[in-house]
Amino acid sequence: MDETPDHHDTPDEDVAAEAGADPEEFLSLLPHFYRGTVTEATSAQDRLDRTTDWAITLIAALFSVVFASQDMPAYLLLIGLVLLGMFLYFEVRRYRFYDVWRSRVRFVQENIFANAFDPASVEQHPDWRAEIGDDLRQPTFKVSYLEALSRRIRRVYALLFVVVGLAWIAKITLFTPEAQWTEAAELPGIPGPVVATALAGFYLAVLLIAFWPGKREAKGEIHDVEPGQWKDPDEKRQ
Repeated sequence: MDETPDHHDTPDEDVAAEAGADPEEFLSLLPHFYRGTVTEATSAQDRLDRTTDWAITLIAALFSVVFASQDMPAYLLLIGLVLLGMFLYFEVRRYRFYDVWRSRVRFVQENIFANAFDPASVEQHPDWRAEIGDDLRQPTFKVSYLEALSRRIRRVYALLFVVVGLAWIAKITLFTPEAQWTEAAELPGIPGPVVATALAGFYLAVLLIAFWPGKREAKGEIHDVEPGQWKDPDEKRQ
């Protein structure tokens, strides 16, 4: 009498291969993968936003302390630049992880859902299943550290750095009328002009990083693109 084959004896890779070879099995698996990826992207976006929120909150608290009295030294505002630098470091790291999940979501939308809605269009990635499989086996960042740093500075931290810089200028001029700005800008043991020169160099470096003309690795499919007329039924498709 033949024994009933035990499905648990099937190697794991064969189980996954069978699911991939059967279109119905694969299509039933795909929504779970997509929902999970969207959830991870949303969670990563939330962590990214919380970093920015904390940076703004701490800078606001620092301002309330420094401008509470004329006796508060202006160099305390430089702590704000240090704090922003720390938060920027963590945000760049979190942004790169967020971009991994976001890229997978867009990859699925572009190569599966878009082709399902419009099968006549040419696929962007004919081997999209192999590409997703490779990325799942060996995940890699899709954007370089320098590009992520540049984008976060342009989108968020450039304004914060400017606000802190303007607050420092106001503190050493308008809020300390009894002293020269060179005296108000001093750090312990460091003359005011040296501090001002160092800050000017810092802001120049931030400006160069923000607008460094490097090769763009992130896709940026929506940014800097003219709005379309996809809702207009009379608009001819290109």
